[in-house]
Amino acid sequence: MEHKIQLFCQTTALSELRKFLNKNLSQIKLSEKDRHQVTLAVEEVCANLIIHSHQCNEQEQISLNLINEEDRVIFEIQDRGKAFNILDYEAPDLKTVVSEKRKGGLGIILVKKIMDEIEFESQEGTNTCRLTKFFGS
Repeated sequence: MEHKIQLFCQTTALSELRKFLNKNLSQIKLSEKDRHQVTLAVEEVCANLIIHSHQCNEQEQISLNLINEEDRVIFEIQDRGKAFNILDYEAPDLKTVVSEKRKGGLGIILVKKIMDEIEFESQEGTNTCRLTKFFGS
């Protein structure tokens, strides 16, 4: 089963994203904890795209395809903005972040801890980030 949503690149679209995820994840065999965690991870990736890749340009869009398979759920996020390969991201030293009282930069760490598989590809101007969560992992 697949569910799709198109979001305009503005931060107000994140509440629409949350509603979409809550509605569709409630029908999937994930624990409540896993539902909350994958929602956080998908929202983090989408927020980063909206803010950093598209500079909140409401004329641009990102799309999310939620794919429910027998043993996993896959979130396929596509956009045509500035490419950011989540797999190349090097996490900052947590002690430095704390000592500098810096905000931000930790969301990708959470995404990598929450999701079981992360894939990224960029072809002909379209970027695709695939986040996979296995049931019972």
